[in-house]
Amino acid sequence: MRAIHLFTALGSGLLLWGTTGRADDETAAAVAAASPLLQREIDDIYPEIETLYHDLHRHPELGFQEVRTADALAKQMRALGFTVTENVGRTGLAAVYRNGPGPTVMVRTELDALPMEEKTGLPYASTVAAAPWLGGTTAVMHACGHDLHMAVWVGTARTLLALKELWSGTLLFIGQPSEETVSGARAMIEDGVLTRFGQPDYGFALHSTPAAAGTLSLKLGTGSSAADNVEILFRGRGGHGAMPSATIDPIVIAARFVTDVQSIVSREKDAREFGVVTVGAFQAGSVANIIPDTAAVKLTLRSYAPAVRELLLAGVSRIANASAAMAGAPEPEIRTVSGTAAMVNDDGLGERTANVFEAAFGARFTLVPSHGEPAAASEDYSEFMAAGIASVFFSIGVTDPRLIESARNGGAPVPGNHSPFYAPLPQPAIKTGIEAMTLAVMNVLPSAR
Repeated sequence: MRAIHLFTALGSGLLLWGTTGRADDETAAAVAAASPLLQREIDDIYPEIETLYHDLHRHPELGFQEVRTADALAKQMRALGFTVTENVGRTGLAAVYRNGPGPTVMVRTELDALPMEEKTGLPYASTVAAAPWLGGTTAVMHACGHDLHMAVWVGTARTLLALKELWSGTLLFIGQPSEETVSGARAMIEDGVLTRFGQPDYGFALHSTPAAAGTLSLKLGTGSSAADNVEILFRGRGGHGAMPSATIDPIVIAARFVTDVQSIVSREKDAREFGVVTVGAFQAGSVANIIPDTAAVKLTLRSYAPAVRELLLAGVSRIANASAAMAGAPEPEIRTVSGTAAMVNDDGLGERTANVFEAAFGARFTLVPSHGEPAAASEDYSEFMAAGIASVFFSIGVTDPRLIESARNGGAPVPGNHSPFYAPLPQPAIKTGIEAMTLAVMNVLPSAR
């Protein structure tokens, strides 16, 4: 087993190693020596971190509206000594801490919540009942765990700075807006986050999942799907519902499209490849006896392979145009409103990180091999990967194990991400996330000694 010495701090009892393979006895012993120091630092800060988590959960904000959220994180980072720049990519922030020569390591968290009503009954449940949304208002909830991610993000920064005598390099902590619309990462990159603050050598991000709280998983290779959100406006000629022959009915056109578009998946896509076409919204008309002028549909397309992604996008456009042409209607307006590629973990960094996680967490860590099934959900952290940052994206379990056991025995299903009942168990989820992210970052930083 080959080992690469990363840093040694014998005075504090800390010794970490990274290897090219799975954890060996030497790595396990080194991480075991580091664990008491890390645990002590995390235990010291945890009460304040959980208070921050509760506050963020109570006050969720939607994508590109995260003003209060960004301000709360900016204050935390400035208090630690980071140089903070706000309004990057509209409502994002970048926090930089330079601690001598060495690589630049990026740690990203998301800021935004979802347009939905919370039904958890938690004492710190969302207090936001009406926020601007699509010309109206909506309740808002952190139903995807971004509040927990932010708590881990701040906790990791605090832990790394408490141990700053042990490492050398630059930290770039990114608070990204509007992940849920898969457009925030691109907005930050277009605003120069990787040029204004330096191109990172490594990048890390995590996500909560409804697995047992205190567990970790890392998927080598492709970890999530590409996502493309498409909106189509079908145009017709409106008129009286009793005289359809005098009209061109856009509802019929759109309805035909909704049915026919699934043939891309069932008849054009290789059955061995993953691909999903979902029509999530169909909007048309106002009353029963009027045929409207237009009908709108909104779709999400998911895929792993670039060729399948191209097939789905081209097929949606072709079938939309054909549906309109069959009715003698004008060409529809087709717009891809957002999109991001599949997320692929760096092979070398993935193995290196998995090695340390296995040594630190043992049976609580699961390494999913590259041939394992990726998640069907998408993540716009892929934009940072596509920008050339060698990255690892991993998952932390946040669900009370008793709920999981109950579900296995016929009880209520475990609420997952985007559920109004999604209620992560802060402890041990947050502490586990802080420990894992701190180890991942320090594993790529050289010793300051």
